[in-house]
Amino acid sequence: MMKTKVFKIRLSEDFLRMDQRSLDDFLESHEIIKVETAFVGSENYWSVMLYFEEIKPVASVRETKSVKYSADNDPLNSDEEKILDALKYWRSEKAKEQNLPSYFIASNKELISVAKYKPARKEELLDIKGFGKHKIENYGEEILEILENV
Repeated sequence: MMKTKVFKIRLSEDFLRMDQRSLDDFLESHEIIKVETAFVGSENYWSVMLYFEEIKPVASVRETKSVKYSADNDPLNSDEEKILDALKYWRSEKAKEQNLPSYFIASNKELISVAKYKPARKEELLDIKGFGKHKIENYGEEILEILENV
C-alpha cells in the first residue's frame, strides 16, 4: 500500500541541515515512488511530499550479503575527482530541469560512491548505498553515460 509523508525543508541556516538530515534518513529507509515539491516563498521553505512503500525488513541471513557500497572518507584520485565534478554538474542541471533541490537527485556521498565504485551496468548501481529501483530507473542511464564519457 502506498503511503505519503510531507517534509518541510526550511532554508534558514538554523534548520537546513537538520531538516535535510531527517529527509535523508527517511529516503534511505523507504522505497520512494514519487516526489512532489513546492516552494513556500512567504515562509521560505520547501514543502516535500513523498509517496512511498514501506520496505519490509529482510531476514538477517540476506542482510549480510546485501551490504551496499558506500565510499568512506577515502580521498579521491584525479580521475575520480573528474567523475565527481561531471556528476555534480549533471545533478545541478537535472535539479534545475525538474525544479528540485539537488540532493533529491543524489546526495554528495552517493555521487562520491559512484565515482569510486564506477558501476558499468544498472545492476551495479543497486550495489551503491542510496540507489534504489526508482533512482536507477530515473537516472541510471545518464549516470552510466557520464561514467563512460569522463
